[in-house]
Amino acid sequence: MKYISTRGQSPALNFEDVLLTGLAPDGGLYVPECLPRYTPEQIASWAGLSYAELAKKIIAPFVAESIPADDLSRIIDETYAEFSHSAVAPLNQIASNEWVMELFHGPTLAFKDFALQLLGRLLDYILERRNERAVIVGATSGDTGSAAIEGCKRCDNVDIFIMHPHNRVSEVQRKQMTTIAGDNIHNLAIEGNFDDCQAMVKESFADQSFLEGKARLVAVNSINWARIMAQVVYYFAAGITLGAPHRSVAFSVPTGNFGDIFAGYIARNMGLPISQLIVATNSNDILHRFISKNHYDKSTLEHTLSPSMDIMVSSNFERLLFDLYGRNGAAIAELMDNFKTTGELSIEEHRWNFARELFDSARVDDEQTCETIKQVFAQSEYLLDPHTAIGVRAARQCRRDPSVPMVTLATAHPVKFPEPVVKAGLQAPELPYHLRDLYEREERMSVLKKDIAALHEFIREHSRAL
Repeated sequence: MKYISTRGQSPALNFEDVLLTGLAPDGGLYVPECLPRYTPEQIASWAGLSYAELAKKIIAPFVAESIPADDLSRIIDETYAEFSHSAVAPLNQIASNEWVMELFHGPTLAFKDFALQLLGRLLDYILERRNERAVIVGATSGDTGSAAIEGCKRCDNVDIFIMHPHNRVSEVQRKQMTTIAGDNIHNLAIEGNFDDCQAMVKESFADQSFLEGKARLVAVNSINWARIMAQVVYYFAAGITLGAPHRSVAFSVPTGNFGDIFAGYIARNMGLPISQLIVATNSNDILHRFISKNHYDKSTLEHTLSPSMDIMVSSNFERLLFDLYGRNGAAIAELMDNFKTTGELSIEEHRWNFARELFDSARVDDEQTCETIKQVFAQSEYLLDPHTAIGVRAARQCRRDPSVPMVTLATAHPVKFPEPVVKAGLQAPELPYHLRDLYEREERMSVLKKDIAALHEFIREHSRAL
């Protein structure tokens, strides 16, 4: 399988090179040249497989030329053995034909573990085989950072530098990042917002001269195709559990960067019968504005009770646009250049209508988030984190067909965000056993100004490869 850039000016790569490259040299994002597609009979045959065995079926075509089947099998088994629930991604029914898929049973209690526990192992495997070293530079609005650090802390061939917006992530999120010890781990609190951090990541990939040719720069944000690939699996897992391919299923996805819901879009294009994908946003609603009004534009960032979605620009949205434009890289390059200049974009009506055949969206503010946490707990004694609450409320607002099972992705454990739980009038959840001493653990982080030169100087001073 080959991977191509959404902007059409970079050479096609195999999986191994895409894993290590992240952002394409032309500024685009890598996507498969073509997708594997499964028949209903094949999907039906997977009923009853463990999560790890299903993951092997879904992931194998994406990596076939780069990783032998036996090695891939071992890596996947090791990855999901780290999860605390035997089902890995269990479904919990909260109302009639309405489900929550719990994606928080990994080491850092967030859905990012599904991809980043795998990504760390894939990186170390490939780098060791190639006798290379890598520097990871990532940005996080909360959950990606701890999951990336947890996934890569064992990597002998990787130095990891994770930026988060200073004083703008929850205490649990921060401590999960800053209390993991390791000579290869560096937490950077940037005096700015998430988009400032993300912009510095993209700028670093555009000009890698600061590495002096001694190491490779690798992305762990959702621009890395391996993240999307891993997330496709749990859509199939939920769908098959609820009757696919013999019946359709719908998903509501709390999303800011469009990566998690794009994985659902990929699953549908691979043959899973998904009838509806709901984009659930908080007050930072750039994706909702596009889905509902065909207007994608930057606005002032609001700090909300769902900080992992406090994002002004959605990095993965370009991947969907690429398909909406018939995979015309030149058209996407022009569209994104115009967006960079003007800060806004709209697309032709027929392209937008095509997207609307599958996608719906809703915007949920902080007050509605707390209302939903309280309402769902009263109905079922099930406690939602704020991001999942946004997904549930959006599902109930946008659901097209009550006879189709509706699954909301529960992206984090509520213990990571106690403030909205308390505001909903409920008791703050307790930390799980393996994190019971989190607040007492020693933190390590460096505060940096929002300055690309300062970032690169810090990396040069602290990377073992430079």
